[in-house]
Amino acid sequence: MKYALFPGCVLEGAAAEAYTSLNKVCDKLGIEIEEIPNWTCCGASHAQGVNDFAALVINARNISIAENMGLDIMTVCNTCTLQLRTAKARLDKDAKLKEKVNKVLKESGHPYEYKGTSKVTHFLWILDEYPELLDGKVVNPLHGVKIAAYYGCHILRPQEIMNHGDGKHPEYMERLIRKLGAEPVWFDASRKCCGFHAQLAAEHDVLTVTGQIVDSAGRAGAMAIATPCPLCQMQLDMYEPEGREAVHSQAEVPILHLQQLVGFALGMSKEDMGFDRHVSAQAKLKIG
Repeated sequence: MKYALFPGCVLEGAAAEAYTSLNKVCDKLGIEIEEIPNWTCCGASHAQGVNDFAALVINARNISIAENMGLDIMTVCNTCTLQLRTAKARLDKDAKLKEKVNKVLKESGHPYEYKGTSKVTHFLWILDEYPELLDGKVVNPLHGVKIAAYYGCHILRPQEIMNHGDGKHPEYMERLIRKLGAEPVWFDASRKCCGFHAQLAAEHDVLTVTGQIVDSAGRAGAMAIATPCPLCQMQLDMYEPEGREAVHSQAEVPILHLQQLVGFALGMSKEDMGFDRHVSAQAKLKIG
């Protein structure tokens, strides 16, 4: 099983621990990943507001490189997944738009045209579709560990683009948590937007949302929150203290990248998973 990895900007910098843990976990699971060479930022849900066509072109370029590699694309970021899948959906159903995009790619000197042959999927979706990848490899089942599955919003919506499971009432992350031996806990903010993309524009509102998410998980008895999106992880992890203050909460809950949680069940340590880079509630993590 091999994928062209689109890491996205945040894994190359601010969330480097997400990249380190992903590589180690994929190696254990037998998932071969090859980073897309010379990939470009997906636009992170902002670029299209400035120049929609340019945002479409850069994602068509990213996908075309994976097509030349002969591989489907795997991402580990909800926003990257949304941007790439949105571009693919638009191009695959509009031949004239695809022709226009390919004309620009050719004029720019890009050696490949967009064809539409590579699928775009997410690391979480791969584990959901191929649960047998974990068979016999969970050497440290997380018995007694209560995990709040925080999906965020971009991996779920819009349903017609993301199209994995039920966008309104998802259960696939909970299935994975059970596969790891842990107990998923339901909390009412599991699908709430973390506010990452609006942090600078509406700081107080976003900190309130951050605080509500962590407080909701804390009140549900979660020992940690796990999320498949590094942007959500960063928002909840970095701003947990300010969010706690915004909603007058006492909740302190560690925030894990999904692949870190998987890594712990595979027998890896906090050091292996780069947990020393986390900001909030490090000492409270009772796993790994």
